[in-house]
Amino acid sequence: MVRRALLIAATAAFLTGAAWTAEAAGATPAASAPRAPVGAASRPAPALVLPDGANPHPVHLVLPPRKPLSAVARLGRELFFDRRLSGSGRVSCASCHSPEHAYGPPNALPVQIGGSRMNQFGVRAVPSLEYLYRQQNFSIGPDNEENETITLQQLVQLGKQATRVRKTAHDTAATAANLVPQGGLFWDGRVNTLQQQADGPLFNPLEMDAGSVATVAAKLRSGGYAREFQQLFGPGMMDNAQFLVSEALFALARFQIEDPSFHPFTSKYDAWLQGKARFTPTQARGYVAFNDPRKGDCAACHLDRPGADGQPPLFSDTQYEALGVPRNPAIPANRDPHYHDMGLCGPYRTDLARQTQYCGMFLTPTLRNAATRHVFFHNGVYHSLARVLDFYDFRDTRPARIYPVVDGKVDKYDDLPARYRANVDHTDPPFDRKAGQRPAMSARDMRDIIAFLKTLNDGWRGG
Repeated sequence: MVRRALLIAATAAFLTGAAWTAEAAGATPAASAPRAPVGAASRPAPALVLPDGANPHPVHLVLPPRKPLSAVARLGRELFFDRRLSGSGRVSCASCHSPEHAYGPPNALPVQIGGSRMNQFGVRAVPSLEYLYRQQNFSIGPDNEENETITLQQLVQLGKQATRVRKTAHDTAATAANLVPQGGLFWDGRVNTLQQQADGPLFNPLEMDAGSVATVAAKLRSGGYAREFQQLFGPGMMDNAQFLVSEALFALARFQIEDPSFHPFTSKYDAWLQGKARFTPTQARGYVAFNDPRKGDCAACHLDRPGADGQPPLFSDTQYEALGVPRNPAIPANRDPHYHDMGLCGPYRTDLARQTQYCGMFLTPTLRNAATRHVFFHNGVYHSLARVLDFYDFRDTRPARIYPVVDGKVDKYDDLPARYRANVDHTDPPFDRKAGQRPAMSARDMRDIIAFLKTLNDGWRGG
């Protein structure tokens, strides 16, 4: 994490024209690293955003290829919209992942309604299916893509002694021992492929509740696309229910991978990166505050710069974080005071149940098209970006604005059992503040950041 800490601090200085050194960022430089001339650190760097809102350093983005869908992906598109596959006959994949809503829910319900009689409530907010085509497999390791050589089991053993997984390591030794969960799909990363991801909602009794594999196979055989299955996978496939359903899930995955609507990269920000758009003054200020560790520090987890390979940023580091968002009483499962959704350590993911240092940690989602969403965080507790930023600003400085007050005492981190609350991030900005201290962001900062987040909406046509 030290490299990211240095990068964030350097970026903030570059954005604001402030002087910056590794020591000022709280990092210890390597002994062999050459020191910059004394005068160099004091020279102001040019602002990243020009006064007219333009990008002074345009980049060439390597975008996904746009070409006709394969026959398998076209079949997946038909399945994606097919309500017949659900137990109720009323729900398709597109019901909760609407193309008109960035492949997220079309409503403001914290959890969606499903089941064979459409009377069951989900337990988590439905995430978008957009921008998952580059999601790596789940792993636990250093925040370093170059060091992924030991097994998940080995990494879990190494991480057992950690009382809380820190996303920011402050020195080289801490970086080496800082093991961070990353990758995977769903809020808890319990599967690795889009094919596995499609399997979950299809058979979940709270969602599509399709019944058995045999039931789904029978519907696939009787559908209008039975001939397509035979042509693509051979006539013998139709007699094997398990194989038939598996190929259907594979087709759904291919649709999400191949269809450009799942990863369009058509936002104003993408155009700005390429020098084809200009920020308004409000958007430019929001971009600075988004990156500034002294303000939003959003870019620490929602990475906003293209990779070394030129691929556009996904606005997620694909890592996991325990934020301690407040409990959402609108979720029916939360009516049971003993029920807690603890993310990586259960109850829906079971292989890490004993790794209690991960309790309360959920995947960092992309912020692309976040301004089009109606609910936020894994439990859908907030319904606006303004409330989300209030949470970041006031969780620790004015917790009574965020959590319930019981018998005159703030019930902080009320959606996590008390024994796991030490896992909550209180180290990384803006969560490094104490009660009564000045919040990291002003009201204007938050308005500006929201204006910037709106530049991440796809479909920008200029203006």
